[in-house]
This record gives sequence, C-alpha cells and structure tokens, in this order.
Amino acid sequence: MADAYIVDGLRTPFGRRNGGLSQVRPDDLAALTLRHLVERTHVEPMDIEDVRLGCVTQVGEQGYNIGRLAPLIAGLPVEVPGVSVNRMCGSSLETINQSAQAIMAGVHDVMIAAGVESMSRVPMGSDGSTFSDGLTGQYNIVPQGISAEMIAEKWHLSREQLDAFSLESHRRALHSQAEGYFVREILPVDAPQADGSTRTISQDEGPRADTTLEKMATLRTVFKPDGVVTAANSSQITDGASALLLASETALKKYDWTPRARIVAMSVVGVDPVIMLTGPIPATAKVLSKAGLKFSDMDVVEINEAFASVVLAWGEEYHPDWSRVNPHGGAIALGHPLGASGGRLVLTALNHLERTQGRYGLVTMCIGWGMAIATIIERL
Repeated sequence: MADAYIVDGLRTPFGRRNGGLSQVRPDDLAALTLRHLVERTHVEPMDIEDVRLGCVTQVGEQGYNIGRLAPLIAGLPVEVPGVSVNRMCGSSLETINQSAQAIMAGVHDVMIAAGVESMSRVPMGSDGSTFSDGLTGQYNIVPQGISAEMIAEKWHLSREQLDAFSLESHRRALHSQAEGYFVREILPVDAPQADGSTRTISQDEGPRADTTLEKMATLRTVFKPDGVVTAANSSQITDGASALLLASETALKKYDWTPRARIVAMSVVGVDPVIMLTGPIPATAKVLSKAGLKFSDMDVVEINEAFASVVLAWGEEYHPDWSRVNPHGGAIALGHPLGASGGRLVLTALNHLERTQGRYGLVTMCIGWGMAIATIIERL
C-alpha cells in the first residue's frame, strides 16, 4: 500500500461567536484557505484531483454543496471537483482520512482536505427537524450536554475537576499565543466588521486571560440543575476554516516537495448513541492497533475538548502524561468550529512535533450520535 503525506496546511484564526469573523460568509472563508494553500505549496491547480471539505450544518450559506462552491470561489479551475463531508464534529479529520485513503489506494495523487463552519451565521442544529420513531423507539436520544453529564457521573468527575481542566486549557492557549506557536498554522484574515470597518484577525479569539476558577464557579450548569457541565467547561461556539494538502510519493517527486508528515493509521468507531461521546477511548485503541504502536509511543495527543468530561474520562482510561495532551490548549479555549476542528488538531499536533522534534502524534475526536475518529501522523 502506498503512503500518503501531508505537504502543508493552514487555518484561519478561530473567531468567537458574533466576533471578528462573524461577518464573513463560510464559503468565502473556506475559499480563502484554499486559495492561500495553493499559493503556499505552489501546486498546479489542475493537478488537484479532489477537494474534500468538512462541514456539519449544511444549510443556508453552508448549503448547495459548499465543498464544490468554495473551490470555485477560490478561483480554482472548474475541472477541480469538490464534495461536502459530514461526520459531524470529526468532519475535517474525516476529509484528511478520506484523502489519505484515496492516495494510499493509488486512486489519487494530490488532494485537498479542508473544513469550515460559521456557527455565528449558520447556527448548530438549524439543519435538523424531528427524529424518526424508529430511532427514538430504540434509543433515548438526548442532547450532547446531557451525554457529557452522563460521562461525568460514570467516571466520577467533579465540577472542580472539569473547571480546573478548562482553566488549564486557557492557560496553555494563552502561553502558546504569547510564544507564537500558532503563527505557522494561522492565516490572518482581513475581515469586514458589523460597523463597516475592516479588521485583520490574526489570532484565535477564544482564550480568556481574565478567567479564574472563582469566575467559573459562578456559572450555572446548562443541562442539569444539579449537574457539572457549564459554558466554561465546554467548547466554544466558533467560526473558522482549515485546509491541508495531501500527496502521494509520485506527486512529491514531481514537485520536489519535502513532506511534513506521513499518515500512519486511522480509525472510526461507533459507541452507544445516548452517552455518545465516549468514542475516543476505543478509537484510540483501534488506531494504535492498526499502526502497530503503543500509547507510550505518542509524543503528543490532540483530543478535541468538546466537553472537559470527555477528555478527562479518556484520561481515566489511558493515564497519559498530561503535558503531552493538548499542550497548546484545546477547544474549550480555542473554540470548536465544527467542520474545521479536525484540520486544526492535525496542524497543531504537527507544529508541536516539529518544534519539539517528536515523532508521532495522535488526534482523536468524539462525534455526535455515538462515534469517534482518530488519526496517527509521523513527523518527517
């Protein structure tokens, strides 16, 4: 089987809900990342064999197959096709995995794996309606926040533990911003503002320097009166886009590219759709097995911070060195633009490996309705 390589990638800053990127259409935001990725890598646009673009809420400005429209907006040739992919929160990690699979199988040589979500302009859930009786008759379907509460209860996680983890996410994100660790992966965006002005957004808007455990403790729980899940220990509603260029060895030789990483292995799993968010636990085991590696081989782990309880429950099973888990903060601080987050996780992991001279990185994400996805990359 052939290898699939990451040539390069970038993402926009992640904007807060109704923040600096909220006046930018998601199709335009995605197009911006595609255009700059092509410019950065010097790939001949006609060689791009497909654009796979993750997006969860595919209605309104994210409808009409945004995966096809964004490349057209970016000025790519009409011959370059595109498709929208929805594996919910794992969508852009799914596009990376799909692109790698096509290259490994020898079907394609050059692929773009991208993702976008404007949660300000296209609110989460606006693509839904009611559930089939065939589903609700079998499963007691609940909101993800209730699932996060169920996880906290099952693993005996306290409000104090969740808040402490969340505060550390902000601390790490702020430190990484101050040190310039995100600069390589972020594409600054000249974004129109509601007052008619234009502002350059060059860093993630989510990290809060003024947050404290005392402030977090004042917040009401969101899903259960006697629960532990609050806005402070959950991922932020966010706007953003990401894009990566993947290539075969044939394409590397043609362009004289030096790849940044190799895709080692990938996995997807299904779990109970009610507690729903426990999937990173088996997804991690599965991807390690496929890679023939041990958990201790991982130099960095990026696990999506959909809720603090999800990450801490995973940690109860793997007992990681927490300094290697989300070392630059996660979605609680940086935000979680649903369709774009997987790309961000891979880029952040790759940049960390390059900076620390690590070898392997593991990325995993929980997914709604009881799924999870994972990918292992090797720095080259």
